[in-house]
Amino acid sequence: MWNRSAVTQFLLMGIPHTTGMENVFFVLFLAFYLLTLLGNLLILLAILTSSNLHTPMYFFLGNLSVLDIFFPSVSSPKMMLYLMGLSRTISYQGCASQLFFYHFLGCTECFLYTVMAYDRFAAICHPLRYTVIMSHKVCVVLSVGTWLGSGLHASVLTFLIFRLPYCGPNEVHNFFCDIPVVLPLACADISLAQMVSFTNVGMVALLCFLLILTSYTRIALSILKIRSSEGRRRAFSTCSAHLTSILLFYGPVVLIYLRPASSPWLDSVVQVLNNIVTPSLNPLIYSLRNKEVKLALRKSIIHASVEGGLPESSPDVLYVHCALRKM
Repeated sequence: MWNRSAVTQFLLMGIPHTTGMENVFFVLFLAFYLLTLLGNLLILLAILTSSNLHTPMYFFLGNLSVLDIFFPSVSSPKMMLYLMGLSRTISYQGCASQLFFYHFLGCTECFLYTVMAYDRFAAICHPLRYTVIMSHKVCVVLSVGTWLGSGLHASVLTFLIFRLPYCGPNEVHNFFCDIPVVLPLACADISLAQMVSFTNVGMVALLCFLLILTSYTRIALSILKIRSSEGRRRAFSTCSAHLTSILLFYGPVVLIYLRPASSPWLDSVVQVLNNIVTPSLNPLIYSLRNKEVKLALRKSIIHASVEGGLPESSPDVLYVHCALRKM
């Protein structure tokens, strides 16, 4: 086994049982990818240009938008290339990079949702001390810690997986490189790497989930103490989008990493939802249904149009204005 030549590239087999549907999937995934980029860039534009959105909540939403731009970019470009009939191969280094950035960005998202839950806890349970608890310095430290901690987590996983020898076969039964499909290809004992990597992923996800659950338990108890139904509704509305995003994030994590048996087709479908569909939905779920974000977007686009030479009453500017009001 040790005398066999080392693998220098892997072959991405794509989504199982979808032969002959490449063109349909290419159009579908391209649409979701472009929607993801457009939606999250619009949110970033609104947050950066509006002073009203320079608050802790929107600071972390800006981080989430940056994350949702890069996360689908880990796997989507390569996937769309082979859907167009180009090469399915990916270099050894490219496969390692995909695995690293997938877990780096995925772990960052996990940490970020935890921080955002703490932000909502501070805002609802301690409104008078909110600006002190979530000061600019605290927000920056939490954000930097989130990204650095995720980098360490992804580095450990990537080292564990790619320190093993790979000498064939080299067929990755998915549309990108991830632990469940790459690790079985190693021509050495994978039990230690498998145990440590899945424990690592499981512990990070479980710890974040418990912290989020603790925050929302305290939030729910505080909301129940509010006497007016309108006050309870407004308090809950600030958390509903975050809870929806958490469910969309943790569902695929549980199905892929924390279940005993593996199904290549189910894994691929869940990964498509996690990598491509969810990042495109986050702008709609989280911010574009928010009146403050819509107002900031409207002002930014109209201001940019006027500066570009278009009068405020021009059909193009009025069309954008009306479209944003209907959202």
